[in-house]
Formats: sequence, C-alpha cells, structure tokens
Amino acid sequence: MMIKNNIKYLAVLALGLVACEPEFDNPIEDAGTFTNGEADFSNYVALGNSLTAGFADGALYITGQENSFPNILSQQFAKAGGGDFTQPLMSDNVGGFAEDNTNFPPRFVLAFDADGNPGPAPYTGAPSSTSIAANLGGAFNNMGVPGARVYHLDFAGYATLNPYYGRFAQSPTATVVDEAVAQNPTFFSLWIGNNDILGYATSGGVGEDHNETGNLDPSTYSVAGLDITNNNVFAAAYSGLVAKLVANNAKGVLLNLPDVTSLPFFTTVPNNALVLDATTAASLTGFFQAVAGIVTAQIAGTGVPLDQAQAIASQYAITFNEGPNRFLLKTEVTQTNPLGFRQMTEAELLLLTIDSAALAQGYGSVVLTDEVLQVLGILQMGGMPTPEQGAMVIAAINAIDDKDVLDVDELSAISSARSFYNTTISSLASANGLAFYNVASDLSQAANGGIPFDGGVVTSDFVTGGGFSLDGVHPTPRAHALVTNGILDAIEITYGANLPRVNLADYGTVTLSNEVN
Repeated sequence: MMIKNNIKYLAVLALGLVACEPEFDNPIEDAGTFTNGEADFSNYVALGNSLTAGFADGALYITGQENSFPNILSQQFAKAGGGDFTQPLMSDNVGGFAEDNTNFPPRFVLAFDADGNPGPAPYTGAPSSTSIAANLGGAFNNMGVPGARVYHLDFAGYATLNPYYGRFAQSPTATVVDEAVAQNPTFFSLWIGNNDILGYATSGGVGEDHNETGNLDPSTYSVAGLDITNNNVFAAAYSGLVAKLVANNAKGVLLNLPDVTSLPFFTTVPNNALVLDATTAASLTGFFQAVAGIVTAQIAGTGVPLDQAQAIASQYAITFNEGPNRFLLKTEVTQTNPLGFRQMTEAELLLLTIDSAALAQGYGSVVLTDEVLQVLGILQMGGMPTPEQGAMVIAAINAIDDKDVLDVDELSAISSARSFYNTTISSLASANGLAFYNVASDLSQAANGGIPFDGGVVTSDFVTGGGFSLDGVHPTPRAHALVTNGILDAIEITYGANLPRVNLADYGTVTLSNEVN
C-alpha cells in the first residue's frame, strides 16, 4: 500500500480574491500642491532586475510592466515636475517569447485541480507574439532586466546573453548602467541583488556558495544563476554602479533585499504536511524500528561493537504521531549516517515546485508495498529477514531530494549573504546622500501578520494574500504599489519631496480569469 498524505497547503478559497485589473483612478489634485524638494524628477531612470521590470506570474507581459513600481512611481513624480517614462513593453499579455517557449514560457494563470484546489498553470489560450530577436531601438526609462545579477548591469555584451536586455540594448556591447547614464538621469532607482541569492534558493541550494568557495570571478559562476555571489564581488559591483549613477550629481533611491525565504515560494508547502491517522502513524513507527534493527545487524556484522552499532542505528527509530509529521530529507551518506536521511527540522523549507502528487504517494516518507509489509511481519514474529529482504525494507524509504528543500546549512548561507549585501547597500546610500528604502522590513511585515491598508491587508500568503503573483516570488500590482509608497516615504525623508501616496486598493492581485489579453 501507499502512505497517503493529507496535503492541504493549496486548499485555499478562491472566494475573496481580488481579480480586478489595476486601475489608475486616484483623484487629480490641483497643480502646485506637491513639491519635488531637493530632487529633480524630470528624467527618472530605473535600474534593476525582474522586480523593476514588472515580471510576474513567471513571465514578463504588458500588464505587469504597466504596473511595475517604476511606472507607478513616475506617475507620482509627474505631479512635481516628472517627465515621460518609457518602457520596453512586450507585445502581449501572454508573456514569454514566440521562438522559445521552453526557456521563456507564457505566464501562469490560476487553475483548479480535480479536487477543486487552486494553483498556477501555464496559460494556453494563445501563443506569445513577442519575438526574441526583435530590437526595439531607442532609450527607455525602465531598464529593469529579468534575470540580471549585480555584476551583469556593468557587463559589456550582456545583451547577447539575456534576450530581455537584447530587446532594447542599443548595441550588442552595451552595458545597462552605461546606457542608463547616457540618458542623463536626474533621478534614479536601483533595486538589484535579489538574483545573486534567489537562484540558489529556488533550486534548493544545488548551486555553489562562493562565500564558501572564495571564488571572485563571476564569469565562472553558474550560467543558470544557481550560485550565491561572493560578498566582495557584490560590494565591488554595487559600489561601481552607484559611482556611475551619481557621477553627474543625480539623486536617487537604493532598495535593499528582502528575505527570499519568506516568499510564498518557500512558505506555502509546510514541511509537516505528512498528516497521518493513528493506524498509519503506528505502522510507520514500527517500520522505522525495524529499520533501526536491520541497520544494527548490518553494522555489527562488519565487526563494530554491538553498543556502537545500536547507537548509530538509533537515529532511524523515528516516532510518528497521529496528525502532522515532518517529512524525511536526503542527506550525505557518512559513517555516522550510513543511510543518508533524517527527518526535517522545523526551520527547513520545502519549495513550491515540489511534486505534490508524489508527496501524496510516499515521497518524503515510505512506500509500503505488500512485499515490504511481509518482511515487517517476519520481524514482528521474531524472525530474521534475509539480507535481500532487509535491503528491500531500506529501499522503501523515499526521502526528499536536496533540490526540493532548503536545509539549515543552505538557509544559513542565504541569510549570511543577504545580510552582507544589505549592509553594503545601506552604507552606499548613506555615503552618497541617497534615499534608502528598507523594503526588506515591509515584506517581512507582509510575511508576519500583514500590512493593512484602506480596504484590506497585504500578506505573503500564496494566492490569497494579495502580495505575490502566481510564481510565488514576484510582486502583484498591489505589492508594486506598496513598494512605490515606501520609496515615496524614503524620498520625502531624504530630499523633502512632498508627493501623494497611491491607494493600494486601486491595484489588483492575481487574475482569476484566463482571458489575459
């Protein structure tokens, strides 16, 4: 038989979701009411990655771009001398590229499984009409490039590696920061560095932590973006960007990096979703007592004293209880952990992309076949299974792969790097007299109780929280509006500008309808 889990993490109610498209219907205030203070918003340029570009639901598409925080911010700047704000818009609301649906698929939409549980699914209503080869030409105010890391923004030739930048780069050897500076911005925003951690996190830590390796050459880092950027590389690259942006006395705002592990991508699937009835819990407990006995015999058979063999094998005598239990996790095979698995700790995180159907069929626990149960019966009767039967029992253990989880060591590496990056960002903001927005604090609040607004609360709950799109990582229009207000607060503190805040209720969350165009 298979162990059946009661997986409830996607059983969220669709009722109450805000499905409206974002609106821009704030009342028009009298001219002259608002001031720019010491800042000049006449030519605003935004630099960053997917968060700046308006990427959402796993893709870049027009509605997401139109509701990116730089575009919303530019509308507020227009009330105090701000100029036009242009963006390299995609061709549709499908997302992805027409020529490469594998690496650049269409956006996610909300779908429902056979049990009525909502979750993300690729949009299939129409093909993408955006060409990966087309270049839009001209300069754009929004220079956010999905996928960019901090060292990419000053890398000549990045347009040949990243088609999002290739769509609007003015030459194949251009750099993002140099093209931004060439526009003579009077004001800029810089939100970069998330991807220097994020790829490592979303891959379950399968990449390398270059703070551990000491590798200072980013050209040798994972081309898939799975590594953690070395702290010294980050500091040098980020300070170089700021130096170029302020060289002509432009004002600006720097944004720090939120805790990526607080995003719905990492918090939606609980690691104790192995929900058992009393009978199954007792069966699992008995199974692992049998495993401990088998391992004891195996180790003792190699000449290890019995008490030492029992001490090593005792870690496998896991007790399961009626109700929620934590899954099992694969680890490195060592002399002290010869089977290479353990139970997850409270702090460790499962990824949103884990196969929920596999979890329901024993992934993360045990697949109890009839043959395995027969061996357990032999043990219960005081018999001794053959080596082949003992191997069959151990093979039934189906612990979760590293790619599907962030363990304690990986979480520590992520936290350490982010802390260093954020110290670098805040220090450079202070040293250059720039505004600084602690977006990490706001998104932490969203993950821990929520941020109230006139009409509701923004949280980081998947689908229902209103803060994150269906990829579990990128903001919704409502969250972009929240970021906009945070930036406006920072600008007011630093430059004395007086600008209206936007109403979060005017901006949508996830789209319920599959009619995306």
